Amino acid sequence: MADTGNVSTDGSTPRRRGELRIYLGAAPGVGKTYAMLGEAHRRQERGTDVAIGFVETHGRQKVAALLSGLEQVPRRRMTHRGVDFTEMDTDAVIARRPQVVLVDELAHTNVPGSRNAKRWQDIHELLDAGIDVLSTVNVQHLESLNDVVEGITGVRQQETVPDEVVRRAEQVELVDITPEALRRRMAHGNIYPAHKVDAALSNYFRPGNLTALRELALLWVADQVDVALQRYRADHQITDTWEARERVVVAITGGSESETLIRRARRIAARAGAELLVLHVLRGDGLAGASPQALARFRRLAEDVGATYHTVVGDDVPRALLDFARGVNATQLVVGTSRRSRFARLFDQGIGATVLQESGPIDVHMVTHAEAGRGTRLRLAASALTPARKLLGWLLAVLLPAVVTAIGALRSEELNFSTNVVFYFLTTVLVALVGGLGPALLAGVLSGLLLNFFFTDPRYTLTVDAQENVITLVSMVLVAVMVAIVVDRAARRAEQAAGARTEAALLASYARTVLTNPHPLARLLEKVRENFNLTSVALLEKRDSRWQRVACAGPDGCDSPEEADVDVPVTSDVHLALRGRALPATDRRVLEAAAGQALLALRQQRMAAETAEAQRKAATTELRTALLSAVGHDLRTPLTSIKAAIGSLRDPDLRLPESDTAELLATVEESADRLRGLVDNLLDSSRLATGAVRPQLKAVGYYEVVARALAGLDGRRWVKVEVDEHLPLVWADVGLLERVVANVIDNALRYGRRPDQLGPEVAVRASVYGRHAELRVVDRGPGLPKGAAESVFAPFQRLGDRDSTSGVGLGLNVAKGFVEAMDGTIRTEDTPGGGLTVVISLPLAAERAREPEREEVGRR
Repeated sequence: MADTGNVSTDGSTPRRRGELRIYLGAAPGVGKTYAMLGEAHRRQERGTDVAIGFVETHGRQKVAALLSGLEQVPRRRMTHRGVDFTEMDTDAVIARRPQVVLVDELAHTNVPGSRNAKRWQDIHELLDAGIDVLSTVNVQHLESLNDVVEGITGVRQQETVPDEVVRRAEQVELVDITPEALRRRMAHGNIYPAHKVDAALSNYFRPGNLTALRELALLWVADQVDVALQRYRADHQITDTWEARERVVVAITGGSESETLIRRARRIAARAGAELLVLHVLRGDGLAGASPQALARFRRLAEDVGATYHTVVGDDVPRALLDFARGVNATQLVVGTSRRSRFARLFDQGIGATVLQESGPIDVHMVTHAEAGRGTRLRLAASALTPARKLLGWLLAVLLPAVVTAIGALRSEELNFSTNVVFYFLTTVLVALVGGLGPALLAGVLSGLLLNFFFTDPRYTLTVDAQENVITLVSMVLVAVMVAIVVDRAARRAEQAAGARTEAALLASYARTVLTNPHPLARLLEKVRENFNLTSVALLEKRDSRWQRVACAGPDGCDSPEEADVDVPVTSDVHLALRGRALPATDRRVLEAAAGQALLALRQQRMAAETAEAQRKAATTELRTALLSAVGHDLRTPLTSIKAAIGSLRDPDLRLPESDTAELLATVEESADRLRGLVDNLLDSSRLATGAVRPQLKAVGYYEVVARALAGLDGRRWVKVEVDEHLPLVWADVGLLERVVANVIDNALRYGRRPDQLGPEVAVRASVYGRHAELRVVDRGPGLPKGAAESVFAPFQRLGDRDSTSGVGLGLNVAKGFVEAMDGTIRTEDTPGGGLTVVISLPLAAERAREPEREEVGRR
């Protein structure tokens, strides 16, 4: 295949997007516009086509002098509230199409009435047109720093630009100047007019303000440089550490030494002016490791010392730690010295030593602490075995050695010493499996003593002559200890796994409740009450320094956190108050998560209420606007016709023939009928909106209803009725159904007319379908546009909204409301061959008559 090059589908070369270069300053007067104009002159000297879209000199002579020699695209003049303004003419710049255009003041707000609200939006259009743009902005105009600048200077900037707009620029150049030099420039009158200098130097341009703004600008640009570096390393798959910026990573285990490590790492990072990252490596099983309460405490400590907290998952802790450090381009790593004893380090040198060997160019600090070298300590009291299992273990520890001794004594001729040793070992292992470490130690000691007394020479003494017998006794005790440790650890892990599964199930249930329940807050609090067997659970919120109960599950809910048996703060102003019993600390983690979900449900509930209220107000406003626009014309038209006709009839100077008089009287009658129809529809619509429609249902025939509906229509000669008078009756209100049929047929006559049609324009047919009878009003008109099937039943809607002389567009809306009030449905279908069919479906009277019988049979 031949290479077609960079060509679009139509054969033309696709237009490149322009590049944006921004000059960023800490304050007005640092020289952003001056630097931008200098760059424009340099590019023009190199042969680049440069033009000025908008540059404001603010009366600065040096800036104005640089404008000479550069073409300026004429600005667009606009008037707002009687004042003349000039804005950049974006269309003129695009038509001029220079290679580079200068657009000053990126955060500027355009005059109301402009195509775009902000100048940076105009710049995006220029970039899309393939024009490179040079622009300027001050750090106080960045959206993310707006509140920070207000806190420093006391002045809130009204014009802001999203940070992302500046970040997307191909180049951001910092225009920097010391606060002293900027104040001298201000004092010399190079920034503001003379009458503004003193006020500026005493307020906004104070040395402290300028120093803080300068630091903000430097830090923001430094962050963008760091982001660009990370993007470059990721794009080029570079994993080696580049010491472009000092970063310190401290690894914590969650043990008591973690606080020491964080504080020590903070001092190391402070001396190097480095960023500090606190890292906890969570093992893949999710069970082993520190308690969540301890990790939460260390997370808060990291935030207090100005560090960021991170968690990664990995079974190989040294590898996970180093991968993270290389990923963030860390230069220093802080780890604690091993807690292993010297003997244990002979078999496993520990995490710190492994990290030190594999760290490469990353400097590793080994920090000692109080836990170093203490090794693993056994905590018998912390056994995870149940009390019943422990009791059984103690009983077996006494009984099984006695049983084995009795068997060995009775079968002494058949069993030798080795067999007895094996039996005692099995006894020790069995007791360890059942009862854990304590019973296993007792069984091991008893087994050793009994073996020595009854089966080891010299017998019936506790004296041990042979060295191998001593080894047997010691081995028995060691086996008991090791098996018991394994059993206890397995039980602990099983208990942790069961707890984790329970917590996960509860948290999933709470999240599912918030996401799927129509009333999430009440249901969530009820679930918490049930799960933890509480009397009441209340969500409290502080308003105007007083606690208020927002929601509650159960009787006698708390009115303040002090009344609660368990108080779970969500925020400083929102608490979850539980009453009924004190809960263990292990349950608090789930309660904190439930409290967070409750706050989320509360906000979701309030947002839903606000949305519903906003939709209701919008619907009311839309209805009012539509009513005024429709009724204002449609009621006035027949009234005008009536007034004009009556005025002509009452004019004594106007002698009218009888034919004209009759025609005027007919006009009055026709206009009055039209007016009555409009008022009836408006009243019916109002009744539907207020729920005042109460249908009187009984058995009704479609044939008689259609005949009565046609009797009041002027265009009935154009309607062909094909309804069988023997069709089964429907369950409906005669008056409402008559209005429905009349409105639907009248709508078909108005909008279903075709100029070339000679015969009847509308057909009315009826048929039975299942337990319903359907009445179809069929026309051969233009039909409905695609997607308009539902909107045709909306109030104040006419087909195409092209005719406002024949009604306010309430006919089908009223028809839909009446049909639904009678437990029926109304819908539209396309007429085969063109046109629209409206289908009215109502339940059969015979079926409704059988329903009470079915209910009675069901009760029996």
